[in-house]
Amino acid sequence: MAWYRLAYRPTILNDLANLEPAMAQRLLDKTKWIASNIDNLRHEPISPDLPDLSKYAVEDWRIFYSIDRNDHLVDIHGFIRQKELRS
Repeated sequence: MAWYRLAYRPTILNDLANLEPAMAQRLLDKTKWIASNIDNLRHEPISPDLPDLSKYAVEDWRIFYSIDRNDHLVDIHGFIRQKELRS
């Protein structure tokens, strides 16, 4: 099993700034878990327009990420609350 590094987009700080510390930590911990379980997860595209972007659910939050298998990198694009996606 290959190890994957994590990269966070600059907007991640904004996403986490208004969260309770416990939820922010949980989301960050889950990104580490995703990176360590890349080969065990299904990474389905969120839409045909964005074939490289996947999401993972944590309670009512979604972690949006992409995978660069050549560089063994998981790029975290953002954390978005599910109800904000419906608006």
